[in-house]
Amino acid sequence: MAESMLDYGRRILSEQPFSASMGTQLDAWSEDLAELSLEVRPDHLQQHGFVHGGVIAYLADNALAFAGGSRLGDAVTMEFKINYIKPARGNLLVARARVISAGKSQAVCLCEVFVEDETEVTLCAAAQGTIWKIG
Repeated sequence: MAESMLDYGRRILSEQPFSASMGTQLDAWSEDLAELSLEVRPDHLQQHGFVHGGVIAYLADNALAFAGGSRLGDAVTMEFKINYIKPARGNLLVARARVISAGKSQAVCLCEVFVEDETEVTLCAAAQGTIWKIG
């Protein structure tokens, strides 16, 4: 039986030592789309009790790369920018990325990062990146 795209992506994610140490999960992966999540831990917070911007940026970066990789194959982030919209305070971060344009060696992707708690879901960041095919 062939490995599904989602199972393949989860294997790739598990082979990233940093992602494994963060506790990142790949919840959905299909052509042009990726969704990753991360349960917020105390060591993800900054001094005001918000999720650290670096944690949010990491999750957006990885979601962008997975989305672009769904079209390009083995790929990495060439560049990205992120806008922090609201402080992230909650139990779960969710990054949803999608491809908006793709060629043979590059894809431009958008990502929204949400923070969830027991009662609400809040958009906390938006990112855009260029993903580059390796090889």
